[in-house]
Amino acid sequence: MNPTQNIRTPRALLVIDVQESFRQRESWQAASDPEIAAKVARLVDHSRERGDLVVWVLHSEPGSGTVFDPALGHNRPIEGLDPQEGEPVLVKTSHNAFTTTNLQQLLTEHGIREVVACGIKTEQCVETTSRVACDFGYDVTFVVDATATEPIPHPDAPKDRPLAEVLADPRTLPTDQIIARTVYALAGRFATVTTVKELTGS
Repeated sequence: MNPTQNIRTPRALLVIDVQESFRQRESWQAASDPEIAAKVARLVDHSRERGDLVVWVLHSEPGSGTVFDPALGHNRPIEGLDPQEGEPVLVKTSHNAFTTTNLQQLLTEHGIREVVACGIKTEQCVETTSRVACDFGYDVTFVVDATATEPIPHPDAPKDRPLAEVLADPRTLPTDQIIARTVYALAGRFATVTTVKELTGS
């Protein structure tokens, strides 16, 4: 047997913005997967069993007064997701997880060339992080069913409408179309798109 066959390429799981902030918003009622934390937890367990690096990324908007303002106390992983000692917890203020953090330095220090991406929102922070990671030369795996998003109002729609009005607007982009668009955009270009079951084997 070739001794190199059992050597695994160092890999990191990026858990992006799976935080309580989203659950504080009315729009979370229409999320594609309100129970996303359970799927993310399966990925975290699988990564820990493999000895992969698990990196937690949280989005922050200091001074904004929104649910992402750290002063309100929601900038923490969704209940049931608990970073272990030694697992980095990064705080970003940009859409992707690289620009305003030391993520690239962290991955370099650990010799990592492959990243697995999951989190909230599918088409925003998770997709953007995946694109940037690809541009930096990482092999990217996008676990689509371990991401979640919310319906997107039409750009010309009035702001701050009640959720019922957003959902009733035929111009609102539904979550299934958002996710499908992301798969089309990423697959074969920026990432390998897979599912929790395909990645973990269970």
